[in-house]
Amino acid sequence: MKNWREEAGQRLDHLLKDVVPWVLQRYDPESGGFYFAQSAARKRSYPPDIESTAQAINILSRSKALDMLPRQALIRFFQERQQPDTGYFYDPHPLMKQDEVMVHRALNYAVNSLRRLGGSPLYPLPVQQRQAPSYAFSLEDYRAKWEQISLVNSWRGCDLLASSMVYVAEMDAEIQSIYVQAFADYLAEKQDKVTGLWGEGSMYVRISGTFKLHTFYRKYQIALPNQGKIYQSIWDCLHNEIAIDMCYIRNPIDLLSYLNVHVSEQTLEEVVKMTIDNMEQLKQADGAFSREIGHSVKAPNVAQVKADESYPGMPAPVELGLGLAEGDMNATTQATLIHQRLHQIWDKEGRLNQ
Repeated sequence: MKNWREEAGQRLDHLLKDVVPWVLQRYDPESGGFYFAQSAARKRSYPPDIESTAQAINILSRSKALDMLPRQALIRFFQERQQPDTGYFYDPHPLMKQDEVMVHRALNYAVNSLRRLGGSPLYPLPVQQRQAPSYAFSLEDYRAKWEQISLVNSWRGCDLLASSMVYVAEMDAEIQSIYVQAFADYLAEKQDKVTGLWGEGSMYVRISGTFKLHTFYRKYQIALPNQGKIYQSIWDCLHNEIAIDMCYIRNPIDLLSYLNVHVSEQTLEEVVKMTIDNMEQLKQADGAFSREIGHSVKAPNVAQVKADESYPGMPAPVELGLGLAEGDMNATTQATLIHQRLHQIWDKEGRLNQ
């Protein structure tokens, strides 16, 4: 008789069985990059973009399928998008530069992808060229930057906070450690000690914001504070809110995989089954996954803030697709990460830790 882990593993494998073929079909040999969704390939105004290409590389790498594509073409894709006079990486979309999070994510994605592919940037990065924002050169100014970021919508605000740390990655180790500690201290001040979360919004919005900050803690191997409170908030959220976005499914699991807390076998089984049930709601007929129930999103850069929510100074939408009932690269890479994290969690015999 199968145990629940075997059954869950088979369900996950079945859900993801068409993902690699779907990703390969999104490849554009002319540019060496990947489209966000099938609908993007139908419109010249939606060319392959940096995030989708980096996410496709991540998916194929996890699936041991990256060698199916020419690495030099992938390397060239990122290198051609680096600006020689600033060191930043930009997509052709004219609105992309207006979204601070997109700019930071593109820099991080491009540098990491080039490293994974065995390539490197053609030009010095923004900090080296003194083209980064002024706050990147002063701890006092960095702190002021964090202070001016609103957390009225935790997901968007914490994304701004976490992505601002992209410049710290360029610093020498000794200086970097000072900035890392300062950011950890700042976050500890801002954390809600009752819930363990940051900022405002629905529970899924606050958990998603906490997930964004957890990427900082994971990168620098720092323990999240108040882990028991975070775990309880995740448990409450899973039982009381509907996961309408793939991020709402992935973010709690990524947090759980980093927590050092004990859970019962029954609880672990329930969390895993709920997660897979939620994933099934976002599986599309083309074999991949959509960001939201029933459809993809047109502009993932603004999809964090839903129609009934708001955030000050939201950038213009950077459309990458038509928002149809189709899989998209953003949701699909998250599905493969859920698969990876769930195996990490249940292979620990019920103990959640990194």
